[in-house]
Amino acid sequence: MNNGILNILLSVSLSPDSDTFWVLALCALIPVILLIVFLGFLKMAGHKSALLTLVATLAIAILVFKFPIADTSLSIVYGILKAFFPILIIIIMAIFSYNVLVLTGKMEIIKEQFTSISSDKCIQVLLLTWGFGGLLEGMAGFGTAVAIPAAILIGLGFKPVFSAVASLIANSVATGFGAVGMPVKVLAEQAGITDIQTLSSNLVLQLSPLMLIIPFVLVFMTDPRIKALPKNILISILVGGVSLITQYIAAIYMGAETPAIIGSIASIITIIIFAKITAKKEDKVLADKSQKRTTAEILKAWSVYGIILILVILSSPLLSIRDILAPLLTSSFNFSIFDSVSQLNVTRSVKISWLIDTGVLLFLGSMLGGLIQGAKIKELFKLLWKVVKQQRKTFITVCSLIALSSIMDFCGMIYVLGITLALLTGSFYPLFAPTIGCLGTFLTGSDTSSNILFGKLQANVAHNIGVDNSWLAAANTAGATGGKIISPQSIAVATSAIGEQGKEGEIMKKALPYALGYIIITGLMVYFTPRILGSLIF
Repeated sequence: MNNGILNILLSVSLSPDSDTFWVLALCALIPVILLIVFLGFLKMAGHKSALLTLVATLAIAILVFKFPIADTSLSIVYGILKAFFPILIIIIMAIFSYNVLVLTGKMEIIKEQFTSISSDKCIQVLLLTWGFGGLLEGMAGFGTAVAIPAAILIGLGFKPVFSAVASLIANSVATGFGAVGMPVKVLAEQAGITDIQTLSSNLVLQLSPLMLIIPFVLVFMTDPRIKALPKNILISILVGGVSLITQYIAAIYMGAETPAIIGSIASIITIIIFAKITAKKEDKVLADKSQKRTTAEILKAWSVYGIILILVILSSPLLSIRDILAPLLTSSFNFSIFDSVSQLNVTRSVKISWLIDTGVLLFLGSMLGGLIQGAKIKELFKLLWKVVKQQRKTFITVCSLIALSSIMDFCGMIYVLGITLALLTGSFYPLFAPTIGCLGTFLTGSDTSSNILFGKLQANVAHNIGVDNSWLAAANTAGATGGKIISPQSIAVATSAIGEQGKEGEIMKKALPYALGYIIITGLMVYFTPRILGSLIF
């Protein structure tokens, strides 16, 4: 049976002809269905849902996909280690950074700063999630853009579940170029594409309607009143339009590294200008109150996030200092695991460059900022331990999710699901290509991982159906950005940030309609744009 499975897995010509394939496809779908049912319908706590789904995935991998027990065990260990570095470390440190501000009382000054820009809740949400969150995603990624904005929103008085859902929805478009363009660069490598600029501009084009729609969704969620519609539409068009134009220019002339960063900075400037132009009397009173703060007070209040941002920028691939620091202090854990698709033992590594690791930078920024704000080092370590203890359920959730995604990857389940969708859709495949990317992110929690899983598949299908491979490869990461909204790992980050572990199901249920709409729009863009523009794409 194993040889039959291998033949099907390697059948990139999309012509499996045995019933075995469809049995495998149905079995591979079970973990996805279980996660959706447990979280979305049964409203089971995230750690229980993830753990039960992991057990089911183990059974399917060993009994149906005939995956060796030894390699299954290695997959779990590899997944757990990958969960800690960098995901869980970043979650802990992002929450720690917020709690430092609460401990020192400086969160009140930060709240004043945001409210002094505008008392309008819509502007505050847009500034924090789309602007600041997009900048964090572009520079660091790995959950920072969900955890930090969600925590600050709660500090500003927003409800926890709203803060989580808004941060998840906002952390979609920017993830395509997150972590200084890592997803697109990995996608190009997997799909064999050398023209990064074209691939990047294709991605921006496919996401263009969503750059206008997502800001509107965020402000409409905040203020759904009919009389607020004109203002909400105007600010959405302005912010989304500026983001679209700047990202497209950055993609064409600079490639994948800067679109999210430049687009977010441009959005932040646009939001602040709009806020000042439309300021009300109460805004001016709040601004006057904020101006009474000394420069020293303001710098102290922002020292935590300011130092974090400086450290992230200094250690980013945009500057050569990263190449100097990266090799100086590293730990590497290598795993040789059998890969069912290639039928080879592949080496997977979890490498930690301690001097530039995002989690470490968050820790250093929080500690240094906390000391500047007057906290004692003993208090800070005590607070950190408290945060660690509070995240026990998150540890189980994230470790289980990464472990099951690793098993599904190595034993071929995820690849089978991708092939299945390609088979079922036929000539309409471009319409559903983003769904494959979404599936990859839903299962792995990472746009980059989705591109590793399906980048080559998308390029192969493009060749078979006569579509430009750069366009279809871009569709994978476009869909992957939508998958971030409902990825159980992203939801786990959100519930940890808002202190509402156990409400993963409620958040998924609220976020699911937005994710579905997102993927439908992306699919329509991928399918119809080449037909409208003709030879410009094909």
